[in-house]
Amino acid sequence: MMVKLDPLIEGYLSYLADVGRKTRRTVIDVRCTLRRAVAAMAEIHPGVALWHLELEHYLRWLERERQVGRTATSLAKYLSHVRGLLDYAWRSGRAERNVLDGFRLQDAVPSIAPRSLTLEEAQRLIQSCPRATAAERRDRLMVLLLYGCGLRTSELCDLDLADVNRERHELQVLKAKGDRPRVIPIPEGVYTELLAHLLDRGGKRGALFRTEAKRRRVAPKDIGAVVCAAARRAGLSGKVTARTLRHTFATHLMDRGVDLAVIASLMGHRSPAETGVYLHVLPHRRESAVSELVKEGRP
Repeated sequence: MMVKLDPLIEGYLSYLADVGRKTRRTVIDVRCTLRRAVAAMAEIHPGVALWHLELEHYLRWLERERQVGRTATSLAKYLSHVRGLLDYAWRSGRAERNVLDGFRLQDAVPSIAPRSLTLEEAQRLIQSCPRATAAERRDRLMVLLLYGCGLRTSELCDLDLADVNRERHELQVLKAKGDRPRVIPIPEGVYTELLAHLLDRGGKRGALFRTEAKRRRVAPKDIGAVVCAAARRAGLSGKVTARTLRHTFATHLMDRGVDLAVIASLMGHRSPAETGVYLHVLPHRRESAVSELVKEGRP
């Protein structure tokens, strides 16, 4: 049973869902953060609503969270969620100001670039996937779509037969993170193998990928097992996951000079800024770009 929070907080959560058009998952996430903040502030400064607290109280709370092992990403998320509530309280006339307005955490820990495979490693991975049987073709295609279309694991699981546009050679990713559906062109080599899988799969409705035993829709653990097995056959060192292949998709596109906004659209990111993490994988990309600009400007 869901525990009700202060009426103002409940009003804010309803505002996020109805006016802000946030997904159910996002609203639940914000609720969890605010419930955590309320419980912590009841110890730090009991009897005072979140929108009447001072900045120092929030600093103490964030420090507590840091000490119990919360990552910088989690702390930034908590801060964003509470800042939104305080802004809502201020606009509603319940608070004189938003004490978190303009406040940002300065994280001293450098961001770690997501792992990606080299082109040679990606080729070895694909070559390690056999295609003699229908089950092998299915597993190989899952690896191809993760790498060739940059799909998330959940997106691959949720694909249906109807999501394949055979006329335009495109995938319609309808169940995407943040309710941001998108259309992805399917590379010709991948599309050829997709057609073979469609013949094996048969039918016109239902999941694109099903397990061999119970004929149910594949789950994330099934895809993880397929990728791990392929990496093992290819002799790749380190941990290779479905997410590694998604990162590799973005990195290889960037390495070929594809515009960041295009990559962001293909990956279902909210903006090119979210895709900017892949710049860390190519440390000389920005420097070389400026270098080329200077060359072009020379007389």
